[in-house]
Amino acid sequence: MSGIKDKWNDGDPYEYFMGRWSSLMALEFLKWLNVGSNKNWLDVGCGTGALSEAIELNCKPQKLTCIDPSESFIEKVKRRISIIGEFVVGGVDRMPFENDCFDIIVSGLALNFFPNLEIALSELKRVSKPNAVIAAYVWDYSGRMDFLRYFWDAAYQIDPKSRELDEGLRFPICNSDNLVKLFKHTKLKDVESAHLDIDTIFKDFDDYWKPFLGLQGPAPSYLASLNNRLQEDLKNIIKERFQFESDGSIKMLGRAIAIRGKC
Repeated sequence: MSGIKDKWNDGDPYEYFMGRWSSLMALEFLKWLNVGSNKNWLDVGCGTGALSEAIELNCKPQKLTCIDPSESFIEKVKRRISIIGEFVVGGVDRMPFENDCFDIIVSGLALNFFPNLEIALSELKRVSKPNAVIAAYVWDYSGRMDFLRYFWDAAYQIDPKSRELDEGLRFPICNSDNLVKLFKHTKLKDVESAHLDIDTIFKDFDDYWKPFLGLQGPAPSYLASLNNRLQEDLKNIIKERFQFESDGSIKMLGRAIAIRGKC
């Protein structure tokens, strides 16, 4: 399965699958980042706008610019953000911004999808003002992003080839040590990393399972590639492994790894 291309282009299914957890994690990230108000922000790989919205509501930005390669996602961000901002459809490898533009550059849950991380970080530095903060966070796919780990561990049981799609193996950058090495290699200063945790609570098994049917991202795309029998087998294996609360809900840990540095 070389040349894997994940589908991230439909805003509503993405919100149902990952967006609700992205919004919770965005708040934890901004608390950890703890920067002042009246700054010029750039949100790179903004997706459907979870982090952008959190910046608007909690950080009193002077200006907020959002960029993402998905036109559908950018249209959704425009509906979420009410302040004066700039919304750009584009990639991180060649951004249409002048040098030395931004005080704070952030990227939420997207760094691992950038085609070339060294080029991406070089671009982020190019558009950063002197002493600007560059920060990002990614899911801890191989560790405590529990609801995805249940899925991929069960998928491997019925189909060993599924490991080629497992984000925990595909994205070695989603690791604190590797993120620190990347930021230091890019000559950023005062580099630090942290684990950020949220609870991902599903009201019942259907609330867990149905978002995987939305075709957005590696796990739902993989699920759609299976025939009906294998889909049912996978569903049953996961359900058997869950520990349900007394009310039928499922509570799991969602962990992200955050990184920051100064130009």
